[in-house]
Amino acid sequence: MRTSAIATLLHLNGPPGIGKSTIARRYVAEHRGTLNCDIDVLRTLVGGWAEDFAGAGSLIRPAALALVEAYLATGRDVVLPQLLVDPAELALFEACATRAGARFVERYLMADVDRAVARFERRGASGHREPWHDQVRRIVAEKGGDGALVRSHAAVLDLLGTRSSAVAVPAVEGDVDGTYRALLGSL
Repeated sequence: MRTSAIATLLHLNGPPGIGKSTIARRYVAEHRGTLNCDIDVLRTLVGGWAEDFAGAGSLIRPAALALVEAYLATGRDVVLPQLLVDPAELALFEACATRAGARFVERYLMADVDRAVARFERRGASGHREPWHDQVRRIVAEKGGDGALVRSHAAVLDLLGTRSSAVAVPAVEGDVDGTYRALLGSL
């Protein structure tokens, strides 16, 4: 990704379960010194996160913004695998990159809505299960299950349509290498 001496905040956006965290882990494994600022991981550092996942997210977001900005200011890159559909919240991360003198690059991992819903439902079936998957499943169920996932997918597409420099990257289930190569090719 680095083509100049300017640090980059690479925001990986996309529907729940599409592979943002997986691709972010792969990216940092191959880009020495890049920080993976996975807000879902940071949530688990807040006491009571399992009982109030959304509340823990609200508490940790300001710390994540400060962490991202401080790390970018060192001249190093950050990858942020996080579903963000609120333009105001997205603007906070873009602004922290700007204040640090860094580029803000948006990539949206996408699949058609039926595949995205199916991916979410199979999430963790391959054996790699994050500690917060159960909380996210509960939240999705409380918001209407598959209907909530369809609405989330639509919200991501709507936001993508308003972001002139954002690029959609096809997220192919079962093909992490292919998705990763597509991401690299888009940068």
